[in-house]
Amino acid sequence: MNIQTALTPVEITHPDTGEIQMIGDGFKARSFKHTNFAGLMDPLIMVDHFTMTAPTFDSHAHAGMSAVSVLFEDSEGFFHNRDSLGQDIDLAPGDLYWLKAGRGAVHNEASRPDARTHALQVFVNLPGHMKQDAPTSRHVPAATMPVLNGPGYRTRLVLGTSNGMTGSPSPALPMTILDVNLAPGGAFSHHPGADQGVWIYALDGTLKIDASGRDLRLHGGSAVAVRGAEHLTLSSETSTHAVVLHGSPIREPFVQRGPFAMSTVEDLDAVAAAYAAGELGTIA
Repeated sequence: MNIQTALTPVEITHPDTGEIQMIGDGFKARSFKHTNFAGLMDPLIMVDHFTMTAPTFDSHAHAGMSAVSVLFEDSEGFFHNRDSLGQDIDLAPGDLYWLKAGRGAVHNEASRPDARTHALQVFVNLPGHMKQDAPTSRHVPAATMPVLNGPGYRTRLVLGTSNGMTGSPSPALPMTILDVNLAPGGAFSHHPGADQGVWIYALDGTLKIDASGRDLRLHGGSAVAVRGAEHLTLSSETSTHAVVLHGSPIREPFVQRGPFAMSTVEDLDAVAAAYAAGELGTIA
């Protein structure tokens, strides 16, 4: 056993149920913010678990972060994704789209007519030295994602690595995203590494988590953040759907104003002024 790993304490937050947001008749979300996870959600800033059936948001800018859309396989129809990088893509059920906004980009996503989009919108922080990078993006179709199958589990490797398999990398900092479905009595194991900031969310069912010997139960609609766990085992006595996201903590102070996350207030003011002046690009 690695001595350093053995000495690393496992930290686990209390389960958080987020905040319910409803906009009109076409958008409902459960929103989780980093401020509710005692700093252990790093590098994540916010995660929205949402269902959208009608266009809800106008075009808007992001800066200093990545905006990541993870569609679940039970989505229906297409999710129209456009941005100032020139991308105009219909995301299909199960797809991922990662927009590394860097110094700033404009984004618009909306469900196509008669579509139902079931997804996560994940805001991932960028370290200070990357906040002024040129924006870039990556589309990962569901058909290209490896699937791990075993007794009582089916796990989509949306991004990153798990159990010796490698999926697509992110266009920013390395991150692993796992979409886990457990049958009654199923169990899935994963080794994030003790240095990773891990965020686990149970969409439904009741999830039992063994984080390097620390046990807890997570009920549907709740999430925890974990740090210091070399390995995870997720199990359930009922059919359960969960997601696991993890990456290396950035451990840098930042300030957030809506879709902007910069190192200083002055940087926030500068990017807001650049957006108002049309300098972050437009969507055709």
